[in-house]
Amino acid sequence: MDTTLREILSKKGSELYSVTGDALVADAVAVMVEKNVGSILVMEGEHLKGLFTERDLMCRVVHARRDPGKTPVHEVMTTEVAAVAPTVKLEEAMSLCTERRVRHLPVYDGDSLIGIVSSGDLTKAAVRDQQHTIEDLVRYIYGGEAS
Repeated sequence: MDTTLREILSKKGSELYSVTGDALVADAVAVMVEKNVGSILVMEGEHLKGLFTERDLMCRVVHARRDPGKTPVHEVMTTEVAAVAPTVKLEEAMSLCTERRVRHLPVYDGDSLIGIVSSGDLTKAAVRDQQHTIEDLVRYIYGGEAS
């Protein structure tokens, strides 16, 4: 699996959705629903302050019985974020997600945030890589095109 996160982002796209820490949870959720994403970046200017995820919503808002219309995101967001470089390989990123028990990895090229990959994006890329390997093996074994 020599695929890098840069390659995954080039196929996925690098559109980023964010709110400020002062945004209300209800507003962050509205963006997440509208954009069909499981997390949203919490930014202060150009600086990443944290992530607000579906897990944060369930554990820190719903389960804690907090009012999403009155709770600011900065009170319930995940602040310890594992960020990676675009040169990181797929397998390493998957291991990091497993070890850190995270589903979203912001990708930085130097000081610039260039995208975010989810565990779903990584799984999709791994399946695509495995499919290519299978097709190559079939061609090698049978000499010609894979069916």
